Amino acid sequence: MATFRGNHTAKVDDKCRLKLPSAFLKMLEAENVTQFYITSANGRSAEVWPLAVWEKVEEKLAEHSAMDDTVQKYLNMTSYYGQQVEIDTQSRVLLPQILRGTAKLDGDVVVLGKLKYLEVHNREAFEQSLTANEMTAEDRGKLATILKPQS
Repeated sequence: MATFRGNHTAKVDDKCRLKLPSAFLKMLEAENVTQFYITSANGRSAEVWPLAVWEKVEEKLAEHSAMDDTVQKYLNMTSYYGQQVEIDTQSRVLLPQILRGTAKLDGDVVVLGKLKYLEVHNREAFEQSLTANEMTAEDRGKLATILKPQS
């Protein structure tokens, strides 16, 4: 699967469908992706996972789910907000009703590439959160450690 990166604005129509931005759509079409799992781990944004990628996440979680409270919490959230959908002929996906309400996904949204999935936010709320949650020195230090070249 290709890597999703960048940001594209989009709109959720009056029937609660998100038209996938063309840059992301081209990547999905190149891999013949037509099925998705749309969910959330926090109720404040939607995660649009190509179904095959989400199934790999589920496989990893299944190895630990019976014993791990964190995995159970994650599964509770992603199942509560989740819905398997298929892209329609006009490149739209239906966002789950519960998630649309809690994340306020109507009208203008931003669609962010998050490597293996797309993340959808209410545009106004996301722009406010960017300002309120700037990178700290601690954040930059942690990233420097993660991105440090291996010797």
